[in-house]
Amino acid sequence: MSATSVVTSAVTTASSGSTARSVSEDTRAVVQEFLAARIAGDTARLVTLFADEVDWQLAENPAAAWIRPRSTAVECAAQFTELMVHTVPEDARASVDTFLVDGTGAVLMGHLSGTVRATGKSFGGPFALHLTVEDGRITRHHLYENSLSIAEACTP
Repeated sequence: MSATSVVTSAVTTASSGSTARSVSEDTRAVVQEFLAARIAGDTARLVTLFADEVDWQLAENPAAAWIRPRSTAVECAAQFTELMVHTVPEDARASVDTFLVDGTGAVLMGHLSGTVRATGKSFGGPFALHLTVEDGRITRHHLYENSLSIAEACTP
């Protein structure tokens, strides 16, 4: 292998590494903005953070009106508002224990809890959220949570 090949290879590797690093940094920044908008209840900001079409996955839960299929930025952002209508905002808790980013993908894991307004019953459990960020917008939102606990809290 010639010296030119080694230098070219090293430059290509370094360039690829810095590109991957900046993509991960961009992903982390968008996810942090998403979390801040959720905490603030800023649905207008959430609409801008979601892509026009979103791969939304959350196990349907007929007992919980806020848990339903969604696919557009407006529908995805509205989930927060619907959640606040059907639960007691003062009792809503979420903690993130793990925040992993690799390129365009991010995974958050933690615990969430709340109280259903209509029944006064509480729910809670672990969650995992898998997000994908492309061109500065969230294109995938897959949430895994304790749907049994939520269904039980929604049942009178």
